[in-house]
Amino acid sequence: MNDQKEKQTHKIMVIGAHAGDAEIMAGAVVAKYTQAGHQAVLVHLTPGEKGHHTMTPEDYAKQKIEEGDRAAEKLGAQAIFLAYRDAELPLNDQVKYQVADLIRAEKPNIIITHWKGSIHKDHEYTHYIVQDAIFYAALPAIKRELPAHACYTQFFAENWEDPYDFEIDTYVDISDSYQQWLTAVQEYQLFAGGISSFRYLDYYQALAKLRGCLAHSQYAVGLMRPKGAKIARGNSLPGKELLV
Repeated sequence: MNDQKEKQTHKIMVIGAHAGDAEIMAGAVVAKYTQAGHQAVLVHLTPGEKGHHTMTPEDYAKQKIEEGDRAAEKLGAQAIFLAYRDAELPLNDQVKYQVADLIRAEKPNIIITHWKGSIHKDHEYTHYIVQDAIFYAALPAIKRELPAHACYTQFFAENWEDPYDFEIDTYVDISDSYQQWLTAVQEYQLFAGGISSFRYLDYYQALAKLRGCLAHSQYAVGLMRPKGAKIARGNSLPGKELLV
């Protein structure tokens, strides 16, 4: 009998409204897991192409897709882009089934996405899209091209635009993946500086330090589980411990 515990491989799917959302709010968690041999996929529902002051949305969409591919590579993840447009993301069954099909295809056992309490319509819609997509993906009675896949471990990520009623109950130590995350997100011109007056990098770096103080580590990410879950602090997502 082999006394050595076999390592379980996990797959994280982070779903963001715009290219860059997934990386800025959960990229450090992704890097932590891919460093340990797990898999990750970043799903961008829109490129977030309407926020550049001088580039056309078409040109900026192309740039953001290229930036997203480079950022995902540096995080050890795969990037998937859907064809919806910034500020025009619909809340309907078409997009819900598209995301459900991705869940069935990629088979994640951890999903991270936006919290619903947002000042941005696309972020709020993404929250509801993902909730129904998880439900649709798990139901065998819903016949699609691929068989059903259930993913019951879900988290909502901290985003400066999604602050209303966001209550952290999970702290993940990202001290070992912080620098990798910092390098990856700067593939985006938006985060490196020169587009927005909002100081994204300063904000999220300070947030990582603040959450680290509360988690008794150098850097940490704060996440929120669906209501009813218990508070947890540790080096990994509860129930999904890294076996290294």
